[in-house]
Amino acid sequence: MKAKSNDAVSMLTSEHREVADLFEQYEALGDRAKAGKKRLADQICTALTLHAMVEEEIFYPAVREAGKEAEEMVDEAVVEHASAKDLIAQIQEMDPEDELYDAKVKVLSEQIEHHVQEEEKDMFPLARKGKLDLEALGAEMAMRKEELAAAGV
Repeated sequence: MKAKSNDAVSMLTSEHREVADLFEQYEALGDRAKAGKKRLADQICTALTLHAMVEEEIFYPAVREAGKEAEEMVDEAVVEHASAKDLIAQIQEMDPEDELYDAKVKVLSEQIEHHVQEEEKDMFPLARKGKLDLEALGAEMAMRKEELAAAGV
């Protein structure tokens, strides 16, 4: 069954690619591109915050119902989110001139890359095999993401 672009897994995968592209743009900036780095880091942090909230509120609870293996995957993903949120908060409080700014963005990038690989290799196939209505989940997630963005999250 081919995934439609508005199903939950396709939506999350697309968001993964968008954030990866933002991290690549950040990496390509030179040391003196402070304003560009701040703008991109803010975009990354906002995108990841919205993504994590929608996953935790809607997608993960649905996947958790798929059994013990899914429960363990979701638990690990939630812990990974907590770690990423901590780094995001630190980055948002900093300026590109601050010591360790680039290092924190780099570590966040690496953490997210690891998290994405696990989700796409393990969790998403499990969600597709399960009895989840990925279309309905995708619609609910898109609506929630719009609400959160409108609220300035």
